[in-house]
Amino acid sequence: MSAETYVEAQMLIRKPVADVFEAFINPEITTQFWFTKSTGKLEEGQTVTWEWEMYGVKSNVKVHEIISGQRIKTEWGDPAVMVDYEFKEMEKGTLVVIKSYGFAQSGEDLLRAINDNTGGFTTVLDGCKAYLEHGIKLNLIEDKFPQK
Repeated sequence: MSAETYVEAQMLIRKPVADVFEAFINPEITTQFWFTKSTGKLEEGQTVTWEWEMYGVKSNVKVHEIISGQRIKTEWGDPAVMVDYEFKEMEKGTLVVIKSYGFAQSGEDLLRAINDNTGGFTTVLDGCKAYLEHGIKLNLIEDKFPQK
């Protein structure tokens, strides 16, 4: 696996950096557009557990670094990858860039992981934008793979 292999998704969210950053570290907000449960707020050096109850899935999230209003560096997934969330103040709001890297897979498995990460983080950003800008809870994560 090449060290250069990474996935990046981005979205302009028309809200101040402080509001958008808080949405990613505070599970009271994040659960409105991403996972359904968390064992706590993201804090540097801590590990929290995120849960998607509708899928019966949990993931331990190690928080490596938090620079308030700028960056969150985490490690999570199975197999674990690095996931960075970057926040940049723009004239019309906040640009959020989510980058995941450090994939252990190769070949078809790597392509599947890249596809899943790209689609998943794009969906997260879409849901975050709708919730923060318009107060709309789209249920995108829940409805992405509806149970029969």
